[in-house]
Amino acid sequence: MGKSTAAEQFVAGTGIPYVFATGLYRQPVKAQLAAASEAFRESAHPLPGLDASAVAETWREWLGQVALAATEGPVVVVLDEFPWMAGGDASSLANLEGILQSSWDRTLSKLPVLLILIGSDIAVMEQLGQHDRPLYGRFQPLVVPSLNPGEVAQGMAGAASIDVWDAYLLTGGYPRLLSSLAMTGDTPAQWARRSLSDATAPWVVTARLAFDAEIADSAAAYRVLSSLGAAERGELNLGSVAAKTSTTGVATKTEQTAALRALHHLREKGLIDVDEPAWATSSRLRRYRVADTYLRVWFRYVEKHQGVIARGRGDIAANAFDRDWPTFRGILVEPAVREALLRIARTDARLAGTEDVRPWWTRDGQKEVDAVGMGRYRSTFIGTIKWRVSRGVTENDVRALIAADTPRADDAAVVAVCPSGEVPSSAVGFSAADLLTAWS
Repeated sequence: MGKSTAAEQFVAGTGIPYVFATGLYRQPVKAQLAAASEAFRESAHPLPGLDASAVAETWREWLGQVALAATEGPVVVVLDEFPWMAGGDASSLANLEGILQSSWDRTLSKLPVLLILIGSDIAVMEQLGQHDRPLYGRFQPLVVPSLNPGEVAQGMAGAASIDVWDAYLLTGGYPRLLSSLAMTGDTPAQWARRSLSDATAPWVVTARLAFDAEIADSAAAYRVLSSLGAAERGELNLGSVAAKTSTTGVATKTEQTAALRALHHLREKGLIDVDEPAWATSSRLRRYRVADTYLRVWFRYVEKHQGVIARGRGDIAANAFDRDWPTFRGILVEPAVREALLRIARTDARLAGTEDVRPWWTRDGQKEVDAVGMGRYRSTFIGTIKWRVSRGVTENDVRALIAADTPRADDAAVVAVCPSGEVPSSAVGFSAADLLTAWS
């Protein structure tokens, strides 16, 4: 998110001639070339020596125009939504890659050309660099992730730590959504509630735009995402995922196969994460969840209420959000807290020896621990996360944590996390502000 904007800001700021061409979704090659030729004329710093009225008939011709301009000095070329530019299926993309590889090797690499390829589909972009593809070894990949909690804090200077965390959870760190929040002056919860009354609000529509770009051609993938997104902690096994996506509630073998393929597809795209309990010896205890916090809250509060939002009854959705958010955010924040603790453990002697941080639960689900620090052979700490504003972690919370009998935790430290940092003296405490320092 924000890749195109970042590239646009970069090329505009260099003062160097550039062309910024954007692929068109599911449009034929002729339309792609017309748009790319129009980009020559739209540039704020046009490439020199080009016929502004010409429309390239082929990609080889278009790249030849770039090469001609580069003989007069440095140029920057941005091909945004590169996978769409092929205007067809995977074979069309391979053909475009071959043309680009040929033009690069013969001409462009010998000229002062900076070529930037951008694509939203992480899986497709990663495949461009595989050894059997034309562009193998010719580019340096750069993944632009969403903003992490520490970066969100930088963008919300002066805000309370709990509001920073709410902003991160509700926006997923997407710059567009954070900008929308910043313009209102509301708290994150107020902004989300207000957004539910506007069918065109960025918080309501951004997820749908992402789905159209990422999984528009897979109904099974959307059903899996919807099922996992609506669940509080995700689904514990493939059978559960398949059952939730079935129209009857009991998945057939065909539906199980479709769910498995969809899960694999979504994991490739980075949309699904898999949690395994600390010290697990069986993959059957895996828990599948939507990786992005914004998509999780979207499925929970927006998707199921799209009908009432569209007909002007966003108050129904807003009331559901008010009732549920104080509890759900405590679940939603857990993966980020575990990541923060792992980062803090690098320099905090109280968490020394920690190499990974995972949750832990029993097969029957009767016992669960929010965070377990894993060393090479033992649990370095066991932790409870109580994300409540009204009070901190209590002695009863600590006793319940110890009573869970976490594996390999005989001499583990006890860690307690809550927004205020108010914890018993028997525990190592971390506040919302402490956690944000993990990304310093």
